[in-house]
Amino acid sequence: MATMPPDRHAPSQPPVRPAGMRRVVRRLLTLVAAVAVGAGMLTAPAHAAPSVDEIDAQIDKQWEQLEPTIEQYNKVRAQLKVNKKKSADLEKKMAPLELESALAMNKVGDIAARYYIQGPSQDLGALLVNTKPGTLAEQLVILDRLADDQRKQIAGVLAVRDKYNRQKQKLDALIATEQKQSNELAAKKKQIDSEIKRLTAMLPVTSIRPDGCPAIDGVVSSAARTAIKTACAQVGDPYVWGATGPNSFDCSGLTQYAYKAAGISLTHFTGAQWNEGRKIASSDARPGDLVFFYSDLHHVGLYLGNGLMVHAPRTGKPVQVSKVGYMPVAGYRRPY
Repeated sequence: MATMPPDRHAPSQPPVRPAGMRRVVRRLLTLVAAVAVGAGMLTAPAHAAPSVDEIDAQIDKQWEQLEPTIEQYNKVRAQLKVNKKKSADLEKKMAPLELESALAMNKVGDIAARYYIQGPSQDLGALLVNTKPGTLAEQLVILDRLADDQRKQIAGVLAVRDKYNRQKQKLDALIATEQKQSNELAAKKKQIDSEIKRLTAMLPVTSIRPDGCPAIDGVVSSAARTAIKTACAQVGDPYVWGATGPNSFDCSGLTQYAYKAAGISLTHFTGAQWNEGRKIASSDARPGDLVFFYSDLHHVGLYLGNGLMVHAPRTGKPVQVSKVGYMPVAGYRRPY
């Protein structure tokens, strides 16, 4: 049996890693990466739906474009109405001129036809027999003048008619331009109005459970929410003439105090608060709007929705929740 020399050894070989082990490692790394990505996705902030304030800001921006468009639309339509009336008046004036021109042309046609059929010899013969010397020449001049008068009459009528026609052509061109502008503005107005309606439909309905007031479910801005919670927290506080809180209030003192908490300054006077707010139709009133009463605006409350308000009624009646309809409403204002 052959043996290796004592100073020779079998060549050493690197450790073998099974292929299965490599696949396991790769899968493990992939799994760890997926978990990391998933964790990142879970911790990434979600895009919140726009708030009432953000949507209101978008509506305000759209309205800034819509209002000038509406006014321009109204201006063009008013001009269009005036110019259409002018055009109609010109047509009325032209109608008798057209008739007068046609009648004059008929007369000339009759004269021409009569002389063509009868011929001049009979007239000349009659004039020679029945007139004194010189009469023929005079009669021919008269006939010539008659034709000349007819020509002048027709020329005059046509000149006036052409003048009206030129005026009407200018008006018609202006009307066509204004009609085009009106159509373009109407389309633009419709587009912006549609966008405002879309944004309005996006306004979120939120729920508030303020202390001292009924639950409120409606479109409520952050400023209105603060004002409502502040005003409702005063329910039961006494009415004191001229008081603005924090423990007693009169009507405009309460609304001033409530919106001061929301960072909005109002004057302690109902008439001033009416002018400081933005006009709101009763159908568009939201919780937090100011509701005013009587023609002289001598009372104000904070609207809560569903026909209710929180207000400081009068001496002897503390701050409380009441129905809006028990006093004559003058209108609504939004102070933000």
